[in-house]
Amino acid sequence: TEDTRIFHLGKVAEVMEGKYRPGHFNGVAQIVSKLFDIVNPDNAYFGEKDFQQIAVIRAMAAQMGYTFNIIAVPIVRESDGLALSSRNTRLTESQRRNAPKIAETLFKSRTFATNHSVKETIDEVISTIDAIPEMRVEYYEIVDGNTLQPIADWNDSDYIVGCITVYNGEVRLIDNIAYRRPEQ
Repeated sequence: TEDTRIFHLGKVAEVMEGKYRPGHFNGVAQIVSKLFDIVNPDNAYFGEKDFQQIAVIRAMAAQMGYTFNIIAVPIVRESDGLALSSRNTRLTESQRRNAPKIAETLFKSRTFATNHSVKETIDEVISTIDAIPEMRVEYYEIVDGNTLQPIADWNDSDYIVGCITVYNGEVRLIDNIAYRRPEQ
């Protein structure tokens, strides 16, 4: 019989990408868990660009009783700041010129956030990116970096991450930025 695994990943799989792509993370968990069973790693490395996916894989690993380390690797960016992705090759020339403005806006939002509320910061990021030709924010959420639940106040967590999905033409790009990490 086929090994069909259904995971109950909780709220980390229901927000952001999970809301827009229902069932996606259960599929990811099925494939990754089977790979883990074959390889039996000591460490598994995942890029932070897919920030939510790391949280989902950690939830799946806990559910499966895996004891190895899941290690988040910083986002790799192109020289102009755009998060590296195979999707970038699908951008037209003008879209590619505008795409780095996603990261630029996120980096600037760190300074903006120092004297603005979470809601004001979200609104500023969305309005800045939506003003760029061909770009439309699907969502920008500022969340607790462990639970992925939205925060309302900068004091709600010691690990705060802003996660964004932007349509640049028809190409869907994701990125994120840490406003605060536990070690800071």
